[in-house]
Amino acid sequence: MEPVSTEYVAAFRRFNRYFTRRIGALDDHYLGQNRPLGEARLLFEIGDGVSLRALRGRLGLDAGYLSRMAKALEAQGMVRISVHPDDNRLRMIELTPAGRVEVAEQNRRSDALATDLLAALTGEQRAELTDAMAATGRLLRLAGITVALVDGRAPNARACLDAYAADLDVRFPEGFDKADLVGPDEVSGEAGAFFVAYEEGRAVGCGALRRLEPGVGEIKHVWVHPDARRLGLARRLLEHLEDAAARRGLDVVRLDTHATLTEAQAMYRASGYREIPAYVDHVYASHWFEKRLSTSD
Repeated sequence: MEPVSTEYVAAFRRFNRYFTRRIGALDDHYLGQNRPLGEARLLFEIGDGVSLRALRGRLGLDAGYLSRMAKALEAQGMVRISVHPDDNRLRMIELTPAGRVEVAEQNRRSDALATDLLAALTGEQRAELTDAMAATGRLLRLAGITVALVDGRAPNARACLDAYAADLDVRFPEGFDKADLVGPDEVSGEAGAFFVAYEEGRAVGCGALRRLEPGVGEIKHVWVHPDARRLGLARRLLEHLEDAAARRGLDVVRLDTHATLTEAQAMYRASGYREIPAYVDHVYASHWFEKRLSTSD
């Protein structure tokens, strides 16, 4: 992993300090209402009702801290906490009428705050700021995604492959047969590697590596969930697979791809892969690529 410059760290912290102060996150009466930002955000996230478990995962909160905030809001008459009718281990939380009134007012004040800030900018500057925020959101999402090496038999590995197969079955004119998926033994232990990408505990991508022959590996099934595309995650998965190949002493990695997957072809070329003649007879392949991992000729 490339080391992070202290200048980047300082700039990131400086922006955080300015932004949290500018939007009033430090005030115990956020947006002029009688509660801090944490409670206000929790009320907003509850929406039409949700489990405390889902809220904990979505907001990345400690279970004890979330429970204390939920109980405080319940005591104030803002929310109701109940047991899920089909699972008594799952606690549900929903807004009361008073809670819905407060969230509506919170939204009105938030819109007013954003409008006041944007009003000082020209139309061109507003567009520039909006684009910058979109880029910031994309990069922060990518930064928050973790990639883990898992056994090819792991439930998340198989679930990602099932989603990958379903995706290709729709995209390929001829459909896709799940029998083409790699077997767990091919991508586990010394034989290969399987990586799963996680965003807030949810599997959102995968990629596999298997040995083809001495010194040569093959990359298979690089897939990203539709909700996590255009973040740069596929390239990160590819880098993990290449690193795994290098650690296993492989000098070359190869892969193939379907004619319809033009975005994948572009990514492979941008990542240093060169197109080669067919190295295997594969019913779904129309383009074959190779990348050397060593500096030797």
